[in-house]
Amino acid sequence: MSGNLLGEESSPYLQQHRDNPVHWRAWGPDALAEAKQTNKPILLSVGYSSCHWCHVMAHESFEHDETAALMNELFVNIKVDREERPDLDAIYQRAISLMGQQGGWPLTMFLTPDGEPFWGGTYFPRDAKYGRPGFRDVLRQIHGAFVNEPEAVRKNQTNMVDALRKLADNNPGGDIEEKQIENIGQTLLREVDPRHGGIGGAPKFPQVPILDLLWRNHKRTGSELMRTAVILSARQMSEGGIYDHLGGGYSRYSTDERWLVPHFEKMLYDNAQILELLCHLWQDTREPLFKQRAEETVEWLLREMLTGEGAFASAYDADSEGEEGRFYVWQESEIDSLLGADAEAFKSVYDVTPHGNFEGSTILNRLGRAPEGGIPDEAILRPLREILLAVRIKREWPSWDDKVLADWNGMMISALALAAAVFERPDWLAAARRAWDYITGDMAQGTRLCHSARHGQVKKVE
Repeated sequence: MSGNLLGEESSPYLQQHRDNPVHWRAWGPDALAEAKQTNKPILLSVGYSSCHWCHVMAHESFEHDETAALMNELFVNIKVDREERPDLDAIYQRAISLMGQQGGWPLTMFLTPDGEPFWGGTYFPRDAKYGRPGFRDVLRQIHGAFVNEPEAVRKNQTNMVDALRKLADNNPGGDIEEKQIENIGQTLLREVDPRHGGIGGAPKFPQVPILDLLWRNHKRTGSELMRTAVILSARQMSEGGIYDHLGGGYSRYSTDERWLVPHFEKMLYDNAQILELLCHLWQDTREPLFKQRAEETVEWLLREMLTGEGAFASAYDADSEGEEGRFYVWQESEIDSLLGADAEAFKSVYDVTPHGNFEGSTILNRLGRAPEGGIPDEAILRPLREILLAVRIKREWPSWDDKVLADWNGMMISALALAAAVFERPDWLAAARRAWDYITGDMAQGTRLCHSARHGQVKKVE
């Protein structure tokens, strides 16, 4: 069977690849049967629609006729949206870690015709660079090993499958004692960046489950060190470039330790976790920053993430106009022109300089020291942000993944309901209820929920 078969798929990520010269298949019994019938190894590529390096690899290799021809000749090529099939992604991410490699996306796995992994990696450039082998060389070497070294491949495959089974068997679950949680908290506390907050160095992810564990440990034990670590982390994230100071919402992670330069994609599940954390922090501290960021994030959610069914979309991409972050960054001259006499005050607060802080442009942030004379009142700053936001929405937008995921929506419904209670916003509760009704109504099959839907069409996984 030849040709690219992704045109009938509902996933925005798979749709992004429907015009590739690669003969892509979606994961399913037909693709696996084809691999067995042809005795070809499977090239499994896992990613998601807002993944920057997925786009890079697609442009370099999957849109390249010569590379695609090699893929089609040597492999059965399967594309998976990791948000649509987190079960498959989890299996093969574990496999790559067992190979001693760091996982991530795009995930590039090589499987036997039975679907069992024997080698893999993540991003490969088309030609060797960044200390990584060229993708075409990898394709030839892996296929050569499959054909000429079947015993070595079989050994790799067997070892991998055995290790995956042991991992599954060694995860019985069960209760954790409070002392264990406290010990885990103390261990994690040592990993907190004492200057900028967050866990470890660059790249730096919000890691909200870790912050939540530290916060709960503080509430249970009274640990001021844990309290301080969480508050510092939330403050720095909320003042950094990882936060969208015009539109609200948080990007997926920061490429630097200061939270200044984000990887600009915005994910629903990240913002659900951060919103819930902001609610808890505001209840404890009554710090205005946390309330403001929670309110602005919900404003973004209800303005830009609602689907026609009343549920919440999955993500916004990092790229627009072929550039990462283009939608979000500014030139000083733009600020001067748009804000006039108020420009200097705005620039002093949001770190706008002639040379910028990101490839000659400026990512708005409030990480620096307060300007002389103090920070202008929010009543002055908010109208200025609204002027810039009104201009920004006329730019070319990043692509929107409007796929509805039941689990991510569940996280946001919970966070939004909490925020509605904490900030006494019945309109937010009504929005949470509408999303709940869609997820538990249209996406339900008897006592089970389907995992994903798009444009009202529920994706059923057999």
